[in-house]
Amino acid sequence: KKKLSHYRNIVCIKPYSMQENLLLGNNSYSFTPKIFNFGKEKDINIFRVLSKEILLLTWRLFAWGIVKFTTITYQRLNVGHLINFRSNQGEVRYISVNKTSLLENKEVFNQWLVGFTDGDGTFSIVRQNDKWSLTFKLSQSTYNLRILHFIKTQLKVGSIYIEKDGEHAHFRIRDRLILEKHIFPIFDKYSLLTTKQFNYIKFKEAHSILNDPFLNKEEKDSLIFNLVNTKPPVNYISSAWSIIEDPNKELNFESASKVITKAWLVGFTEAEGSFYLVAKASNRLVHAFERTQKLDKIVLTGIKYILGISTNVKETKLGTYSLVTTNSRAIENIIEYYKNTMKGMKSLEYRIWSRSYFKYKGDFESLTKIRNQIRDIRSKRYTLIHMKINKMKE
Repeated sequence: KKKLSHYRNIVCIKPYSMQENLLLGNNSYSFTPKIFNFGKEKDINIFRVLSKEILLLTWRLFAWGIVKFTTITYQRLNVGHLINFRSNQGEVRYISVNKTSLLENKEVFNQWLVGFTDGDGTFSIVRQNDKWSLTFKLSQSTYNLRILHFIKTQLKVGSIYIEKDGEHAHFRIRDRLILEKHIFPIFDKYSLLTTKQFNYIKFKEAHSILNDPFLNKEEKDSLIFNLVNTKPPVNYISSAWSIIEDPNKELNFESASKVITKAWLVGFTEAEGSFYLVAKASNRLVHAFERTQKLDKIVLTGIKYILGISTNVKETKLGTYSLVTTNSRAIENIIEYYKNTMKGMKSLEYRIWSRSYFKYKGDFESLTKIRNQIRDIRSKRYTLIHMKINKMKE
Protein backbone atom coordinates (compact mmCIF):
# COMPACT_ATOMS: atom_id res chain seq x y z
CA LYS A 1 0.00 0.00 0.00
CA LYS A 2 2.89 2.35 0.69
CA LYS A 3 3.83 2.07 -2.98
CA LEU A 4 0.47 3.57 -3.93
CA SER A 5 0.80 6.64 -1.73
CA HIS A 6 2.17 8.70 -4.62
CA TYR A 7 -1.08 8.17 -6.52
CA ARG A 8 -3.52 8.44 -3.61
CA ASN A 9 -2.28 11.40 -1.61
CA ILE A 10 -3.90 14.15 -3.60
CA VAL A 11 -3.25 17.83 -3.10
CA CYS A 12 -5.55 19.96 -5.24
CA ILE A 13 -4.29 23.49 -5.74
CA LYS A 14 -6.86 26.26 -5.79
CA PRO A 15 -7.42 27.37 -9.40
CA TYR A 16 -6.15 30.81 -10.19
CA SER A 17 -6.50 33.34 -12.96
CA MET A 18 -3.77 33.30 -15.58
CA GLN A 19 -4.26 37.05 -15.93
CA GLU A 20 -2.08 37.42 -12.83
CA ASN A 21 1.68 37.14 -13.18
CA LEU A 22 3.52 34.03 -12.06
CA LEU A 23 6.52 35.33 -10.13
CA LEU A 24 9.60 33.30 -9.33
CA GLY A 25 12.12 33.48 -6.50
CA ASN A 26 11.34 35.67 -3.47
CA ASN A 27 8.26 37.09 -5.19
CA SER A 28 6.81 33.68 -5.96
CA TYR A 29 3.09 33.25 -6.54
CA SER A 30 1.17 32.28 -3.45
CA PHE A 31 -0.87 29.14 -3.98
CA THR A 32 -3.61 28.09 -1.60
CA PRO A 33 -3.47 24.30 -1.28
CA LYS A 34 -6.49 22.26 -0.24
CA ILE A 35 -6.23 18.74 1.12
CA PHE A 36 -9.11 16.48 0.14
CA ASN A 37 -10.10 13.28 1.90
CA PHE A 38 -12.22 11.22 -0.43
CA GLY A 39 -14.08 8.05 0.31
CA LYS A 40 -14.39 6.96 -3.29
CA GLU A 41 -11.55 5.91 -5.54
CA LYS A 42 -13.39 7.53 -8.48
CA ASP A 43 -13.39 10.91 -6.73
CA ILE A 44 -9.69 10.54 -5.97
CA ASN A 45 -8.97 9.95 -9.65
CA ILE A 46 -10.98 13.01 -10.71
CA PHE A 47 -9.03 15.29 -8.42
CA ARG A 48 -5.75 13.64 -9.33
CA VAL A 49 -6.41 14.45 -12.99
CA LEU A 50 -7.46 18.03 -12.16
CA SER A 51 -4.35 18.45 -10.01
CA LYS A 52 -2.13 17.26 -12.83
CA GLU A 53 -3.84 19.69 -15.17
CA ILE A 54 -3.19 22.63 -12.83
CA LEU A 55 0.47 21.63 -12.47
CA LEU A 56 0.79 21.48 -16.27
CA LEU A 57 -0.81 24.91 -16.49
CA THR A 58 1.74 26.28 -14.00
CA TRP A 59 4.58 24.71 -15.98
CA ARG A 60 3.34 26.33 -19.18
CA LEU A 61 3.37 29.77 -17.60
CA PHE A 62 6.95 29.20 -16.45
CA ALA A 63 8.03 27.78 -19.82
CA TRP A 64 6.54 30.68 -21.79
CA GLY A 65 8.74 33.01 -19.74
CA ILE A 66 11.86 31.05 -20.64
CA VAL A 67 11.57 30.13 -24.30
CA LYS A 68 12.11 32.66 -27.04
CA PHE A 69 8.63 32.06 -28.42
CA THR A 70 7.06 34.99 -26.66
CA THR A 71 3.84 36.61 -27.79
CA ILE A 72 0.85 36.05 -29.99
CA THR A 73 -0.47 39.18 -31.65
CA TYR A 74 -4.16 39.09 -32.57
CA GLN A 75 -5.52 41.29 -35.31
CA ARG A 76 -8.82 41.57 -37.09
CA LEU A 77 -10.03 39.02 -39.60
CA ASN A 78 -8.88 40.85 -42.70
CA VAL A 79 -5.29 40.78 -41.42
CA GLY A 80 -5.15 37.39 -39.70
CA HIS A 81 -3.20 36.20 -36.68
CA LEU A 82 0.55 36.71 -36.62
CA ILE A 83 2.85 34.78 -34.30
CA ASN A 84 5.62 36.88 -32.83
CA PHE A 85 9.02 35.23 -32.31
CA ARG A 86 12.09 36.73 -30.64
CA SER A 87 15.45 35.31 -31.68
CA ASN A 88 18.45 34.80 -29.40
CA GLN A 89 19.82 38.09 -30.73
CA GLY A 90 16.65 39.91 -29.66
CA GLU A 91 15.35 40.25 -33.21
CA VAL A 92 11.55 40.16 -33.48
CA ARG A 93 9.94 38.55 -36.49
CA TYR A 94 6.31 37.86 -37.36
CA ILE A 95 5.15 34.64 -38.95
CA SER A 96 1.75 34.46 -40.59
CA VAL A 97 -0.25 31.26 -40.27
CA ASN A 98 -0.41 29.83 -43.79
CA LYS A 99 0.52 26.70 -45.73
CA THR A 100 4.19 27.61 -45.80
CA SER A 101 4.57 28.37 -42.09
CA LEU A 102 2.55 25.26 -41.25
CA LEU A 103 5.08 23.21 -43.20
CA GLU A 104 8.24 25.00 -42.10
CA ASN A 105 7.62 26.33 -38.58
CA LYS A 106 7.51 23.79 -35.75
CA GLU A 107 5.52 25.96 -33.33
CA VAL A 108 2.84 26.74 -35.92
CA PHE A 109 2.52 23.04 -36.76
CA ASN A 110 2.36 22.02 -33.10
CA GLN A 111 -0.50 24.44 -32.40
CA TRP A 112 -2.25 23.22 -35.56
CA LEU A 113 -1.80 19.60 -34.41
CA VAL A 114 -3.40 20.35 -31.04
CA GLY A 115 -6.36 21.89 -32.85
CA PHE A 116 -6.65 18.90 -35.18
CA THR A 117 -6.55 16.57 -32.16
CA ASP A 118 -9.27 18.59 -30.42
CA GLY A 119 -11.30 18.07 -33.58
CA ASP A 120 -10.78 14.39 -34.33
CA GLY A 121 -8.16 12.83 -32.05
CA THR A 122 -8.27 10.34 -29.19
CA PHE A 123 -6.08 9.27 -26.28
CA SER A 124 -6.98 5.62 -25.63
CA ILE A 125 -6.17 3.41 -22.65
CA VAL A 126 -7.04 -0.17 -23.63
CA ARG A 127 -6.60 -3.55 -21.96
CA GLN A 128 -6.17 -6.52 -24.30
CA ASN A 129 -4.77 -10.00 -23.64
CA ASP A 130 -4.13 -9.04 -20.02
CA LYS A 131 -1.95 -6.10 -21.09
CA TRP A 132 -2.47 -2.33 -21.15
CA SER A 133 -1.78 -0.31 -24.28
CA LEU A 134 -1.78 3.44 -24.84
CA THR A 135 -2.67 4.85 -28.26
CA PHE A 136 -2.64 8.41 -29.56
CA LYS A 137 -4.83 8.34 -32.67
CA LEU A 138 -6.05 10.77 -35.33
CA SER A 139 -8.84 9.55 -37.61
CA GLN A 140 -10.16 10.64 -40.97
CA SER A 141 -12.07 9.32 -43.94
CA THR A 142 -9.72 7.85 -46.55
CA TYR A 143 -10.99 10.69 -48.71
CA ASN A 144 -8.67 12.88 -46.61
CA LEU A 145 -5.84 10.38 -46.23
CA ARG A 146 -3.35 13.01 -47.36
CA ILE A 147 -3.74 14.99 -44.11
CA LEU A 148 -2.69 11.97 -42.05
CA HIS A 149 0.29 11.50 -44.36
CA PHE A 150 1.20 15.17 -43.81
CA ILE A 151 1.07 14.71 -40.02
CA LYS A 152 3.24 11.59 -40.15
CA THR A 153 5.77 13.39 -42.35
CA GLN A 154 5.95 16.36 -39.98
CA LEU A 155 6.25 14.30 -36.79
CA LYS A 156 8.57 11.73 -38.40
CA VAL A 157 7.03 9.04 -36.18
CA GLY A 158 3.86 6.94 -36.07
CA SER A 159 2.05 4.76 -38.59
CA ILE A 160 -1.05 4.95 -40.80
CA TYR A 161 -3.48 2.12 -41.23
CA ILE A 162 -6.72 1.79 -43.19
CA GLU A 163 -9.72 -0.17 -41.94
CA LYS A 164 -10.91 -3.19 -43.94
CA ASP A 165 -13.91 -1.30 -45.30
CA GLY A 166 -11.55 1.18 -46.96
CA GLU A 167 -13.61 4.07 -45.62
CA HIS A 168 -11.61 5.18 -42.60
CA ALA A 169 -7.92 5.72 -41.91
CA HIS A 170 -5.99 6.34 -38.70
CA PHE A 171 -2.63 7.79 -37.76
CA ARG A 172 -1.47 6.28 -34.48
CA ILE A 173 1.39 6.07 -32.02
CA ARG A 174 1.52 3.26 -29.47
CA ASP A 175 5.15 3.14 -28.41
CA ARG A 176 5.41 4.67 -24.92
CA LEU A 177 8.92 6.00 -25.50
CA ILE A 178 7.82 7.78 -28.69
CA LEU A 179 4.76 9.19 -26.91
CA GLU A 180 6.98 10.56 -24.16
CA LYS A 181 9.55 12.02 -26.52
CA HIS A 182 7.43 13.36 -29.39
CA ILE A 183 3.82 13.80 -28.26
CA PHE A 184 3.81 14.79 -24.59
CA PRO A 185 6.05 17.87 -25.09
CA ILE A 186 3.58 19.28 -27.64
CA PHE A 187 0.46 18.81 -25.52
CA ASP A 188 2.22 19.90 -22.34
CA LYS A 189 3.14 23.20 -23.97
CA TYR A 190 -0.15 23.83 -25.82
CA SER A 191 -3.34 22.84 -24.00
CA LEU A 192 -6.20 21.10 -25.72
CA LEU A 193 -9.19 23.45 -25.53
CA THR A 194 -11.91 20.79 -25.28
CA THR A 195 -12.73 18.00 -22.83
CA LYS A 196 -9.95 16.05 -24.53
CA GLN A 197 -7.60 17.91 -22.20
CA PHE A 198 -9.06 15.84 -19.34
CA ASN A 199 -8.55 12.69 -21.42
CA TYR A 200 -4.96 13.67 -22.16
CA ILE A 201 -4.16 14.09 -18.46
CA LYS A 202 -5.62 10.63 -17.78
CA PHE A 203 -3.60 9.23 -20.66
CA LYS A 204 -0.37 10.71 -19.36
CA GLU A 205 -1.14 9.52 -15.83
CA ALA A 206 -1.63 5.98 -17.16
CA HIS A 207 1.74 6.30 -18.90
CA SER A 208 3.37 7.23 -15.56
CA ILE A 209 1.74 4.29 -13.79
CA LEU A 210 2.84 1.79 -16.43
CA ASN A 211 6.41 3.09 -16.31
CA ASP A 212 6.61 3.09 -12.49
CA PRO A 213 9.17 0.41 -11.49
CA PHE A 214 7.94 0.40 -7.86
CA LEU A 215 4.45 -0.86 -8.74
CA ASN A 216 3.72 -4.51 -9.42
CA LYS A 217 1.26 -5.71 -12.06
CA GLU A 218 -1.67 -6.02 -9.67
CA GLU A 219 -1.17 -2.49 -8.37
CA LYS A 220 -0.86 -1.06 -11.87
CA ASP A 221 -4.02 -2.84 -12.97
CA SER A 222 -5.97 -1.51 -9.99
CA LEU A 223 -4.84 2.08 -10.54
CA ILE A 224 -5.46 2.08 -14.28
CA PHE A 225 -8.87 0.41 -14.02
CA ASN A 226 -9.93 3.21 -11.66
CA LEU A 227 -8.37 5.82 -13.94
CA VAL A 228 -10.20 4.52 -17.01
CA ASN A 229 -13.52 4.76 -15.17
CA THR A 230 -12.90 8.37 -14.17
CA LYS A 231 -15.18 10.82 -15.94
CA PRO A 232 -14.76 14.61 -16.24
CA PRO A 233 -16.89 16.77 -13.94
CA VAL A 234 -20.19 18.06 -15.29
CA ASN A 235 -19.64 21.19 -17.43
CA TYR A 236 -15.89 20.59 -17.46
CA ILE A 237 -13.87 23.36 -19.15
CA SER A 238 -10.22 22.95 -20.16
CA SER A 239 -7.73 24.83 -17.99
CA ALA A 240 -6.66 26.78 -21.09
CA TRP A 241 -9.79 28.91 -20.65
CA SER A 242 -8.77 30.02 -17.16
CA ILE A 243 -6.88 32.91 -18.73
CA ILE A 244 -10.35 34.49 -18.90
CA GLU A 245 -11.76 35.23 -15.45
CA ASP A 246 -15.29 34.06 -16.30
CA PRO A 247 -15.29 32.54 -19.82
CA ASN A 248 -19.01 31.73 -19.66
CA LYS A 249 -19.86 35.42 -19.31
CA GLU A 250 -16.95 37.42 -20.71
CA LEU A 251 -16.34 35.92 -24.16
CA ASN A 252 -15.81 38.33 -27.04
CA PHE A 253 -13.31 38.64 -29.90
CA GLU A 254 -10.47 39.88 -27.68
CA SER A 255 -10.90 37.36 -24.86
CA ALA A 256 -11.50 34.41 -27.20
CA SER A 257 -8.33 35.32 -29.11
CA LYS A 258 -6.30 34.93 -25.92
CA VAL A 259 -7.17 31.23 -25.93
CA ILE A 260 -7.82 30.27 -29.57
CA THR A 261 -4.85 30.79 -31.88
CA LYS A 262 -5.27 30.85 -35.63
CA ALA A 263 -3.05 27.77 -36.04
CA TRP A 264 -5.25 25.87 -33.56
CA LEU A 265 -8.47 26.95 -35.31
CA VAL A 266 -7.18 25.98 -38.75
CA GLY A 267 -6.28 22.52 -37.41
CA PHE A 268 -9.64 22.20 -35.65
CA THR A 269 -11.45 23.13 -38.87
CA GLU A 270 -9.36 20.75 -41.02
CA ALA A 271 -10.46 17.90 -38.76
CA GLU A 272 -14.21 18.32 -39.06
CA GLY A 273 -15.25 21.78 -40.27
CA SER A 274 -17.73 22.00 -43.13
CA PHE A 275 -17.86 24.41 -46.09
CA TYR A 276 -20.97 23.64 -48.13
CA LEU A 277 -23.95 24.89 -50.14
CA VAL A 278 -27.43 24.64 -48.66
CA ALA A 279 -30.88 25.09 -50.23
CA LYS A 280 -32.86 28.04 -48.88
CA ALA A 281 -35.65 27.51 -51.41
CA SER A 282 -36.41 25.24 -54.36
CA ASN A 283 -34.42 27.54 -56.65
CA ARG A 284 -31.94 29.12 -54.23
CA LEU A 285 -28.59 27.87 -52.89
CA VAL A 286 -26.45 29.78 -50.41
CA HIS A 287 -22.98 29.31 -48.94
CA ALA A 288 -22.79 27.91 -45.41
CA PHE A 289 -20.17 27.13 -42.77
CA GLU A 290 -20.76 24.71 -39.90
CA ARG A 291 -18.94 23.15 -36.95
CA THR A 292 -20.53 20.81 -34.41
CA GLN A 293 -19.40 19.54 -31.01
CA LYS A 294 -20.75 16.86 -28.69
CA LEU A 295 -19.45 18.80 -25.68
CA ASP A 296 -17.59 22.08 -25.08
CA LYS A 297 -20.07 24.75 -26.11
CA ILE A 298 -17.51 27.34 -25.00
CA VAL A 299 -15.21 26.37 -27.89
CA LEU A 300 -17.86 27.02 -30.53
CA THR A 301 -18.80 30.27 -28.80
CA GLY A 302 -15.19 31.42 -28.97
CA ILE A 303 -15.01 30.49 -32.67
CA LYS A 304 -18.21 32.45 -33.28
CA TYR A 305 -16.54 35.64 -32.06
CA ILE A 306 -13.23 35.06 -33.84
CA LEU A 307 -14.90 34.42 -37.21
CA GLY A 308 -17.40 37.26 -36.78
CA ILE A 309 -20.47 35.01 -36.86
CA SER A 310 -23.61 36.73 -35.54
CA THR A 311 -25.75 33.63 -34.92
CA ASN A 312 -25.48 31.92 -31.55
CA VAL A 313 -24.36 28.38 -30.82
CA LYS A 314 -27.43 26.13 -30.69
CA GLU A 315 -28.15 22.82 -29.01
CA THR A 316 -29.48 20.23 -31.45
CA LYS A 317 -32.18 17.60 -30.87
CA LEU A 318 -29.38 15.06 -30.42
CA GLY A 319 -27.96 17.06 -27.52
CA THR A 320 -24.90 18.25 -29.45
CA TYR A 321 -23.87 21.85 -30.11
CA SER A 322 -23.81 23.45 -33.54
CA LEU A 323 -22.43 26.70 -34.97
CA VAL A 324 -23.89 27.43 -38.42
CA THR A 325 -23.98 30.54 -40.56
CA THR A 326 -25.18 31.52 -44.03
CA ASN A 327 -24.86 35.25 -43.35
CA SER A 328 -23.00 36.97 -46.22
CA ARG A 329 -20.78 39.11 -44.00
CA ALA A 330 -19.80 36.11 -41.87
CA ILE A 331 -19.10 34.00 -44.96
CA GLU A 332 -16.80 36.72 -46.30
CA ASN A 333 -15.01 36.84 -42.93
CA ILE A 334 -14.56 33.07 -43.05
CA ILE A 335 -13.27 33.15 -46.64
CA GLU A 336 -10.65 35.73 -45.68
CA TYR A 337 -9.67 33.94 -42.46
CA TYR A 338 -8.96 30.55 -44.03
CA LYS A 339 -7.35 31.82 -47.22
CA ASN A 340 -4.15 29.85 -48.03
CA THR A 341 -4.09 28.03 -44.68
CA MET A 342 -5.18 24.39 -45.01
CA LYS A 343 -3.24 21.34 -46.18
CA GLY A 344 -5.74 18.48 -46.57
CA MET A 345 -8.75 17.90 -48.82
CA LYS A 346 -10.54 20.56 -46.81
CA SER A 347 -8.29 23.01 -48.64
CA LEU A 348 -9.67 21.90 -52.03
CA GLU A 349 -13.26 22.07 -50.77
CA TYR A 350 -12.63 25.55 -49.38
CA ARG A 351 -11.10 26.85 -52.62
CA ILE A 352 -14.01 25.64 -54.76
CA TRP A 353 -16.54 26.90 -52.19
CA SER A 354 -14.94 30.34 -51.71
CA ARG A 355 -14.39 31.02 -55.43
CA SER A 356 -17.98 30.11 -56.22
CA TYR A 357 -19.17 32.65 -53.63
CA PHE A 358 -17.65 35.56 -55.53
CA LYS A 359 -18.22 34.16 -59.03
CA TYR A 360 -21.65 32.52 -58.83
CA LYS A 361 -23.47 33.94 -55.80
CA GLY A 362 -27.18 33.98 -56.62
CA ASP A 363 -26.70 31.80 -59.72
CA PHE A 364 -28.72 28.70 -58.83
CA GLU A 365 -27.73 26.64 -61.87
CA SER A 366 -23.99 27.25 -61.48
CA LEU A 367 -24.07 26.69 -57.72
CA THR A 368 -25.92 23.39 -58.23
CA LYS A 369 -23.05 22.22 -60.44
CA ILE A 370 -20.55 23.34 -57.78
CA ARG A 371 -22.46 21.47 -55.05
CA ASN A 372 -22.46 18.31 -57.17
CA GLN A 373 -18.75 18.74 -57.84
CA ILE A 374 -17.96 18.98 -54.11
CA ARG A 375 -20.13 15.94 -53.37
CA ASP A 376 -18.32 13.98 -56.07
CA ILE A 377 -14.92 14.95 -54.63
CA ARG A 378 -16.01 13.85 -51.14
CA SER A 379 -17.10 10.46 -52.46
CA LYS A 380 -13.59 9.52 -53.55
CA ARG A 381 -11.44 7.20 -51.43
CA TYR A 382 -7.67 6.83 -51.42
CA THR A 383 -5.13 4.23 -50.34
CA LEU A 384 -1.54 4.37 -49.11
CA ILE A 385 -0.44 3.53 -52.66
CA HIS A 386 -1.87 6.90 -53.80
CA MET A 387 0.24 8.62 -51.13
CA LYS A 388 3.41 6.88 -52.33
CA ILE A 389 2.68 7.82 -55.96
CA ASN A 390 2.10 11.46 -55.01
CA LYS A 391 5.32 11.52 -52.98
CA MET A 392 7.28 10.20 -55.99
CA LYS A 393 5.76 12.97 -58.15
CA GLU A 394 6.87 15.58 -55.61
